Amino acid sequence: MKIQFCGAAGTTTGSQHLIEVNGQRILLDCGLYQGRRNEALERNRHFPFDAAKIDCVVLSHCHIDHSGNLPNLVKQGFNGNIYATPATRDLCSIMLPDSAKIQEGDVEWLNKKRKKTGEPLLEPTYTNADAERTIGLFVTVGYHRPMHIADGVKLTFIDAGHVLGSAQVVLDINDHDTGNQRRLLFSGDVGRPNNDLLNDAEPCDGVDFLVMESTYGGRHHELAAHTSDRICEIINDALERRGKVIIPAFAVERTQQLLLTLDRLRHEGCLPFVATFVDSPLAVDATNIFRLHLDAMKPTVGQAIYTKDDPFGFDGLELVRDRRDSQELNHLKGPAIIISASGMAENGRILHHLRNNIQNPNNTILFVGYCAENTLGWKLRNGFEKVNILGDEFAVRAKIEILDSFSGHADHNEMLGWFSRVGGAKERVFLVHGERERSQILCDAVQQAHPAGKVEVARLLQQETL
Repeated sequence: MKIQFCGAAGTTTGSQHLIEVNGQRILLDCGLYQGRRNEALERNRHFPFDAAKIDCVVLSHCHIDHSGNLPNLVKQGFNGNIYATPATRDLCSIMLPDSAKIQEGDVEWLNKKRKKTGEPLLEPTYTNADAERTIGLFVTVGYHRPMHIADGVKLTFIDAGHVLGSAQVVLDINDHDTGNQRRLLFSGDVGRPNNDLLNDAEPCDGVDFLVMESTYGGRHHELAAHTSDRICEIINDALERRGKVIIPAFAVERTQQLLLTLDRLRHEGCLPFVATFVDSPLAVDATNIFRLHLDAMKPTVGQAIYTKDDPFGFDGLELVRDRRDSQELNHLKGPAIIISASGMAENGRILHHLRNNIQNPNNTILFVGYCAENTLGWKLRNGFEKVNILGDEFAVRAKIEILDSFSGHADHNEMLGWFSRVGGAKERVFLVHGERERSQILCDAVQQAHPAGKVEVARLLQQETL
């Protein structure tokens, strides 16, 4: 059995790990790399393997850095099964066409400039037609429902607690070449424990080989117990200035987590009534999908919805789908909360809200999740005084706030806690999905906790025989 790390090695995006066993090629995730535009275009267009020779894909969850390059894989000849949980499939059915739309929009914008300079015109990495064909290849597998997906390979999904439908991937492998039976665990992205919306990541036993995310190596989030006080403070401070709170948030999970929190804080009397807008067609669709998969969330969420105390539809909340309604928000007077995608502020309607609000010192830009290096969100989180938004430069005068307690990723200590619950010999441990420095910090800590195994940070295109 061989494994090759084809993405998310030394960086947090573009998750792709190739397993070769018994003459078959199984791809774990097929995500988009996000970062500098030209580099991202190049890396996303070209796979380090022949797409047509991949036998099947196992998808840990719906986020675009894990699923977003699937339509390109299909475009380049892949025609096998894509195994995912039911909620992941449903979320991908809206996220992949949305990603295609962004691909086409980005290329259209770039080609306007390239026409002026006489440069060759670009084509989108993939189109909506490619995304629609991709959805037809999904095969859904529920948690704890083992399925044979290849000769000698059995797949089981267990909950990762990261996003609706997110899974840790358990592969029980009978390697015909060696006669060995081994268990490989791919963590996917591991969520924080004690989440109000989702169940905790489940433990797994008998693991021989582990591919483990490391997004927040060396970082410690605020305690969840402090979140309520802090978000109340941030929002009330902006309201006192008669300003707006602009929240770049991922359309899936982060937006719903925010709505759940805002609803609870209003019930507790911490927040006054204030107009709240979710301005993202994708987030609106995703919220409706959440309602279809109450079994994949904590029972308390389903109970609230069944009793018509809907945390995704409280008084004062407006879900904005129509573009004209979105544009009207530019003329909104007085305080408001606007939640809009994308979470890294790289594309989508959030860019227009930032253009219109970032130079007003009465406003607050609140980040509630990870931003990859060199994205607009990363620049704002790291104190850039001027930023480029849709081709124009803007001075950053709005107040920038960060609440990583909303992160969907476990932090350093939480990942160590998760690792301690992974049973088995764990002979080889590979850290992926993290900036190299952060991965190395977590790697050192894991190695100290587990001296019997070999722990290392995976390198891009590294290939190992297991």
